[in-house]
Amino acid sequence: MILFVTSPDRERVVAIAACYNGLLEAGEKLLGPLRAFGQPLADTIRPMRYGQVQTMFDESFPAGTQNYWKSSFLDRLDETTIETIVERIKSAPSPNSAILIEQFGGAVTRVSPEATAFSHRTARYNLLLLGNWADAGDKDKNVSWVRSLSDALSPFASRGVYVNYLGDAKDEGHGRIEAAYGSDNFARLVALKNRYDPGNLFRLNQNIQPTTGRE
Repeated sequence: MILFVTSPDRERVVAIAACYNGLLEAGEKLLGPLRAFGQPLADTIRPMRYGQVQTMFDESFPAGTQNYWKSSFLDRLDETTIETIVERIKSAPSPNSAILIEQFGGAVTRVSPEATAFSHRTARYNLLLLGNWADAGDKDKNVSWVRSLSDALSPFASRGVYVNYLGDAKDEGHGRIEAAYGSDNFARLVALKNRYDPGNLFRLNQNIQPTTGRE
């Protein structure tokens, strides 16, 4: 992924998080051109255990911090999209906020959209707008920054969204949950809900509500 973030020295910087899962020699060869692109402020690419990869961003989200997210898939990553992101990160109210672009493709595309609940197999990029701040009193300006940026990037985004990046259902709206799966997959999930959880016991999530009167 590419991350637009603020360094500890309060500089706006771009970070590239890369991961190769395989033989060390092959990974070094594949990442060679990336590492030769220029002199980075820091190069932290190295062999890691699975657990290290999964927790490498944990320090950026200490307990007690506030956050507000917006996310969508991007159909394209052109100059206008990039320019908008670069300009808007400069006005982020909190140095802990970030804009992330995750690359899809590869193995993701080799699975049928109907094979699993996740249907957005052809999406090229996933966009995550992350407002993250320490003082609860700064909520309004940070939420406003995320929402404004989301609106500015909406012309380049698709309707779909990755369910793990959905925010509060009251803020997102029930339609966004359906958008996370696509209408056909969502209908199948509702049918499963009607069959196994008609009383909606499992509801403390991005909830797929059962349909009243269906069996």
